[in-house]
Amino acid sequence: MTSPVDPPTGGASSGQKPLKLVAVTACPTGIAHTYMAAEKLQQAADGLGIDMKVETQGSIGAENVLTDNDVKNADGVIIAADKEVDLDRFGGKRVLRVGVAEGIHHPEQLIERVQTSPVLAAGTSPSAGGGGGKERSQAYKALMNGVSYMIPFVVVGGLLLAVSLSLGGHADAKGGLVIPEESFWWYVNQLGVTGFKLMLPIFSGYIAYALADRPALVPGMIGGFLASDAVGIYKADANAGFLGAIVTGFLAGYLVLGLKKVKVPKFVQPIMPIIVLPIVSTLVLGLFYIYVIGQPISWVFTHLTNWLNGMTGSSAIVLGIIIGLMISFDMGGPVNKTAFLVSAGLIGTNNDVMGMAAAAIPVMPLGQGLATLLRKKLYSKQEQETGLAALFMGFFGISEGAIPFAAARPAQVIPANMLGGAVAGAIAGVAGVEDSVPHGGPIVSLFGAISGVAMFFVAIAAGVVVTAFTTNALIEFQQRRKGETAPAATPAPEPVLAGVGAGAATGAVAAPATAPAPSPAPQQAPADATPAPEDEVLSGYLTEQTVKVGLDAQDKEAAIRELAGLLASTGKVNDVEELVQTALRREAQGTTGLGEEIAIPHAKTDAVTSPVVGFARSAEGIEWGSLDGTKAKLIFMISVPEAAAGDEHLRILALLSRKLMDTGFRERLEAAPDEAAILDVLREVR
Repeated sequence: MTSPVDPPTGGASSGQKPLKLVAVTACPTGIAHTYMAAEKLQQAADGLGIDMKVETQGSIGAENVLTDNDVKNADGVIIAADKEVDLDRFGGKRVLRVGVAEGIHHPEQLIERVQTSPVLAAGTSPSAGGGGGKERSQAYKALMNGVSYMIPFVVVGGLLLAVSLSLGGHADAKGGLVIPEESFWWYVNQLGVTGFKLMLPIFSGYIAYALADRPALVPGMIGGFLASDAVGIYKADANAGFLGAIVTGFLAGYLVLGLKKVKVPKFVQPIMPIIVLPIVSTLVLGLFYIYVIGQPISWVFTHLTNWLNGMTGSSAIVLGIIIGLMISFDMGGPVNKTAFLVSAGLIGTNNDVMGMAAAAIPVMPLGQGLATLLRKKLYSKQEQETGLAALFMGFFGISEGAIPFAAARPAQVIPANMLGGAVAGAIAGVAGVEDSVPHGGPIVSLFGAISGVAMFFVAIAAGVVVTAFTTNALIEFQQRRKGETAPAATPAPEPVLAGVGAGAATGAVAAPATAPAPSPAPQQAPADATPAPEDEVLSGYLTEQTVKVGLDAQDKEAAIRELAGLLASTGKVNDVEELVQTALRREAQGTTGLGEEIAIPHAKTDAVTSPVVGFARSAEGIEWGSLDGTKAKLIFMISVPEAAAGDEHLRILALLSRKLMDTGFRERLEAAPDEAAILDVLREVR
């Protein structure tokens, strides 16, 4: 076998042993990009006279799986993946790790780079490996992992608090909304409080878990506890809130990753993940937080308090803006807590300041909830459900209902929250709204604690509207910017069918009995699939009735509507508008423009009664936010009902994505003069 230190280069024309490479392509949802990258790598290798075998880890299972002999005889390994790939089997080989889009756009460069990539040490963890990986993407996925686990605690804790306050609470000048101790509603309230106490530890813990697996879970959660309750744990001056939990989560994850690289004696290795790593990382993180992070937070808290107390004599509008900005910034952190405590401390002497705070407090959850109602296509189903819960929590002055949104999109949500909070605080200040209890939100008006109720609601409404519209505008701006300028190494989310969860899209379907080899030739259907008749295209889902030579549409939404109308002509669509909206919601999650002038919009919805596929061409091309900046000229639309979540449509989408990487196939598809000729070309997809 050729030594990895001195690999052969190129083909066998010079008398050298031909270069042998293996590759793995994979992405989070495992449909289009997985197979496109595999096809491009195979084409590049064939063109260079290099022997290459590519394993795809897609939605229909691992295909063309690399055997031990394949790996043993390989001179290098290319991992083009946006999800973790087990690297243990590649120990001792040159390994190059890149994003899946690199495999699509720069396959020749990858083949050249892998020949000089570092040799992977045996036993390397999945998160290690050759350069070129996507740390930014990994960090984002870790953050989203924490958010997804945190949301149930926010919803359950917040709703229990809201119900207990509304049904068992009463206004108190010193304690705000108070529930008699040891009453039924007091116990319900304590359950809600417990949910909120667990919220940030769970958030921090699962950020760390996503980065470094189980050994990072304990330090991440303990760090989250310190961020959420440093005042109670070690008598700090202030808690760091959800921003602190983000910091502790990432610190714990990367700390454990670093400790995993430390070489230890063999007798210590078995206890590293269950004893050594959790204990050492917890001690380091915990003490670092207490002695290093905690001190600046205390300093900020003290100086903010003094500064804000000095501002109480300024104009009402300026003070209202300042209070609103601070209340809306970190939702329980030192800045928020400073504004609230100063406002509450002035009750009895200057109730106007608490009135400003009370108007700003519900703006964040109400604004984010309203945002999800106004532009549903910008939010996932889970986010929409969280938005409804946030509306309920906002009514009761529970600002934590906005934390999942701020954690997921801090750059868009926090500025929008602050702008809305500033508007609410300013209006309340100018109008002279007063609050006689240390609590906020519409609920306090029902207990007679608000003076100037009408303007109190005007202030809240104005702040909520500003927050909602600003949030959606910033999210749309970000999505347009990504669609126009996203680098090739950062692929958009896969064309997974709208409505299909992650579990359904990764490995939920058994691999075919005979794995197709990755080559430019048309692929064969799995051995256990029912063979389609020769005159059928894409298993009969696409017919001449669902083909259009030239689209009239000039933009993405119009194109989706036109294609939906085309599908409706088959009689398989019972709600065209719902089909369109489902497809648009999928587009809002990430473009289905694959590059190479191709787009595959799709929807999984009961608006269709059976699977149906349409195809249309656009002569001028339609802006689809594709990775390579090309306009979509070849557009497929796939629609399946909720009950049709089997592997047939995934198999077709995978084969279609792969076949579309064949330049000759695309040229024939573009040159076909009419619907019948187009169908003849599409029959090549097998």
